[in-house]
Amino acid sequence: MSRVNELLHQWLLKSASNQGLTWLEQKQAQIASGAAERVFFTAFSAVPRYLGKENLQLTFEDLEAAQALLPGWFPGHWSVDRASRTLLLLALPHDEPEEYVRSLDKIFTTADMEELVVLYQSLPLLPYPELHRQRATEGIRSNMTSVFQAIALRNPYPANYLDNNAWNQMVLKALFVGSPLHLIWGLDGRTNPELARMLTDYAHERWAAKRPVTPELWRPVGRFADTAIIADLEKVLANGSIAEQEAAALACAQSPLPEAQALLSRYPDLRSSIQRGDLSWSSLSRDRLSVCK
Repeated sequence: MSRVNELLHQWLLKSASNQGLTWLEQKQAQIASGAAERVFFTAFSAVPRYLGKENLQLTFEDLEAAQALLPGWFPGHWSVDRASRTLLLLALPHDEPEEYVRSLDKIFTTADMEELVVLYQSLPLLPYPELHRQRATEGIRSNMTSVFQAIALRNPYPANYLDNNAWNQMVLKALFVGSPLHLIWGLDGRTNPELARMLTDYAHERWAAKRPVTPELWRPVGRFADTAIIADLEKVLANGSIAEQEAAALACAQSPLPEAQALLSRYPDLRSSIQRGDLSWSSLSRDRLSVCK
């Protein structure tokens, strides 16, 4: 936590006013010394007024430092007010786990949408992350897209702490609300057979309704492709858009089944692109798919 505090302070020095930082440091000290709850709540709400909402001016080195400290932490889209509110959260006394979680519960209960975004983005940085699983699951269920994306995208907490059921529901919901799967940290490492089944069922529902299926749907599927899934991939390769064909080819390449490799061999250009490294999930996301800002 001390290193997280240090990094956030360094970043704010480049983006916030001296007056705002002085106010923030005073509030941090008061909160850390056990000030009344109202001091925290008043300060947490007032942060944008004192420090503004400009984006943090982060360099490539800053982002590397974040990754080195906590793999999957990507504050490249954080603003001054979000970083400042995170520092206030980190200042909360946390010697007693149960009392600390009770304090967080009160904050979550009273938070507005912008504050909830900060709370969910901060989960992997807070003390006792293993105690926040229920809160993360509630964020996944939120009907506010910005709150859902705060926990689901560019956030290492779900991959590190959620069980498969919550994880699978999060990935499926990301598809349902149109969030890009490539921004889910740890997606490839958390693929599982149940998720593959859920995603292909979802694809069938979309097809039946004459609705498009994002190419990213096939990313968590290839490793667990069975005969039925290979038939789906064959359909996509035969009739899909360029991006869909590339995704289906990548899914085939990930499958250990001979049937999948035989299917891929019918598309030698795609197979060669994969073998050369010209076609990958990263390149597909970069070149073919829109990126969430």
